[in-house]
Amino acid sequence: MRAPLGRLMRKKRALSAALLVVFLPWGAFAAEDDASAPVVADTRAFLEEVRGNLQSDGALLEQYTFSETYTERKLDGGGAVKKTKVETYEVYPSVEPRKMYRRLVARDGRPVSEKDLAQQDKQYEEKMAAREARRAARSEAERARREDEKRREERAVIDEVFLMDDFRITGREMVEGRPTIVVEFSPKPGYKPVTEGGKLIQKLSGRAWIDEADRQLVRLETQLLENLGVGPVRIARLQKGASAYFVRRKINDEIWLPTEARFTGRAKILLVFGGGLDVTSRYFDYRKFSVGTQEEVTPETEVGPPSPGN
Repeated sequence: MRAPLGRLMRKKRALSAALLVVFLPWGAFAAEDDASAPVVADTRAFLEEVRGNLQSDGALLEQYTFSETYTERKLDGGGAVKKTKVETYEVYPSVEPRKMYRRLVARDGRPVSEKDLAQQDKQYEEKMAAREARRAARSEAERARREDEKRREERAVIDEVFLMDDFRITGREMVEGRPTIVVEFSPKPGYKPVTEGGKLIQKLSGRAWIDEADRQLVRLETQLLENLGVGPVRIARLQKGASAYFVRRKINDEIWLPTEARFTGRAKILLVFGGGLDVTSRYFDYRKFSVGTQEEVTPETEVGPPSPGN
């Protein structure tokens, strides 16, 4: 179940970032609850600033090494925990854009052996060498064509989100002592998406909290509006009502980076009920990454899920 779930969480992070970065300034906005006292003086100007400031988590993470604790809990029909798995990773930027090296260093609190660490490093180096060989074998024109194709695919999803989602600024809330602007989003009824990304986004509704001073995404909560197939040939199906949220914090008083991602819901595998899942990734111990040097950034203390509206 780990591989399909991992794919879903990666898709949600990327698509949610695209949704906020690109479309909030241009989507359809409903009137605020009290037109005489708007939450922000100029909605379009505010959201243009958000667009200018916010980068995708992937782009930001490529500047840092960090640690990740991945916790997976499998639940029975009553919600009781049947099995728990905890894995700790050291995560490093890759020489290949948008790829990262997740080096497993502990399982369920027990350190991985030096032999296993060396084997992981060897496999990673071999994989990178093979990728570089394939890349070098392509002509400059072919590499440019592939990059252009990726940009067109991303643009197609962006264009579709513009058509399919409505956005609404609903208020102001304090999050960890900082004022934020709350934005709700949901798919327009009746729209039939064309892109794969659009098909995923159409199944999601939720809220985003934007830091009022920095114009940065602080928190994103989403809910699945209908069942969703994930993994090879949609082998697993996440059930309607599943939820996910992502949290970002200001690290070292200079940059906003992700600190938590969580998924909870029920799933079926091969049409057989698979029970409930509660999966959390926490990110901490950020360090600035550069060739030959690592500049430490003030580590974040691991924290639990944020309280609603707090």
